[in-house]
Amino acid sequence: MIKTILDIGFLIAAISFINGLRRLSTPATARKGNLIAGAGMILAIIIAIIYPLGDEGSGNYPWIIGGIAIGSLIGWVAAKKVQMTAMPQLVSIFNGLGGACAVLLAVLEMLKSSADNKIGIAISVFTLLVGAISFTGSILAYLKLDGKVKDKHVILPGHTYVNIAFLIASIVIAVLYVLNPSSTMLIVLIVISLVYGFSFVAPIGGADMPVVISLLNSLTGISAATAGFIYNNQIMIIGGILVGASGTILTVLMCNAMNRSLLNVIIGGFGSSGGSSSGADLDGKTAKEVSSYDAAVMLNYSSSVMIVPGYGLAVAQAQKVCKELDELLSENGVDVNYAIHPVAGRMPGHMNVLLAEADVPYAKLKDLDEANAMLPSTDVVVIVGANDVVNPSALDDPGSPVYGMPVLKVWEAKNVIIMKRSMSPGYAGIQNPLFFNDNSSMFFGDAKDSINKLVTEIKSLG
Repeated sequence: MIKTILDIGFLIAAISFINGLRRLSTPATARKGNLIAGAGMILAIIIAIIYPLGDEGSGNYPWIIGGIAIGSLIGWVAAKKVQMTAMPQLVSIFNGLGGACAVLLAVLEMLKSSADNKIGIAISVFTLLVGAISFTGSILAYLKLDGKVKDKHVILPGHTYVNIAFLIASIVIAVLYVLNPSSTMLIVLIVISLVYGFSFVAPIGGADMPVVISLLNSLTGISAATAGFIYNNQIMIIGGILVGASGTILTVLMCNAMNRSLLNVIIGGFGSSGGSSSGADLDGKTAKEVSSYDAAVMLNYSSSVMIVPGYGLAVAQAQKVCKELDELLSENGVDVNYAIHPVAGRMPGHMNVLLAEADVPYAKLKDLDEANAMLPSTDVVVIVGANDVVNPSALDDPGSPVYGMPVLKVWEAKNVIIMKRSMSPGYAGIQNPLFFNDNSSMFFGDAKDSINKLVTEIKSLG
């Protein structure tokens, strides 16, 4: 009877996950969706703790509750203190911890499994392999995103062949372990899986980082689902499948938006070539600078403005002052919208999250296709810390690392104001010819300070 009630509780938790995930699809209901999914997770944890009562091996509750308390405290403090600029790093860390958890569960099961239970061992080995890749891959992604490790420091010569060799070695050792389990083989499998996770992410950089984060997220979900099979835990299976499926779908959608295959991303593309192909072919052009007054006049007396946010917006924490500029221009009759590139920032939906925090109406956020259709009739484009996603080399320079990636065609607007700290290249490490166009003007400085100057100047115009 008790087990039946607990199973119903698991079902309620699963429904909460699905309902919460559905509500995350729009900013208006995202907060409530997050709370619903969180409540479902709390219910699932409580039931998972109660479920083994009466079974053997249920005397570890002080350790379990202590671990939950410590982990919850660390997670709460980390989430409260983290800046929005560091949200991609936090996502990577949490994702890596999920993979590490799956590895530990798999190892514990492998140590106590009978050698005759080939199916159970095979599932455990698969969980270990996927979880290890997710763990070390996510840690390296965190280090890259946080600027602690540069792409050039971790790219191996012939990295494609190195990755293929690691993959083949991992599969061979996994099969050998399933056929003849041993402690030595287990240690070798753990080490090579962890190294492969590092090698897997090493060549990936630049505009591909949001893709690799969603891919690693899907791997963590898959490892959690298979860990659920190991322990016959339905809620782990359901939760893992939801995370794995959503991560996979997001990865595919982002690859399609970038006009790149997943294999091309994994092999390594944007940001990994270290080139600056377009920087030397600018025919001696010099970028012209615009003053805050001239930029303010340009914006105030236009009829339509398109703001293009990028990672620089996040770094400067400029989303709220950007909303203030939006409101000021809108009060003066200017039609203001935002062009959102699918890989702008450092994680999927990064710009959407920042603008939602500033209460920017969702209707003003235009996706790649919609924004490109509006740009030719736009008076002024304001680029706030974006670079690679507005690089025309993606369309006309076959030698560029970003060639073939769909970009925002901001140069089709009448005027372009580019807010940057300097003329340095973006995350992909390549120069942007847009800066030297006749209709482009550079507005140097911190994005938040620059927008504040514009707000002050526009107010002074009356």
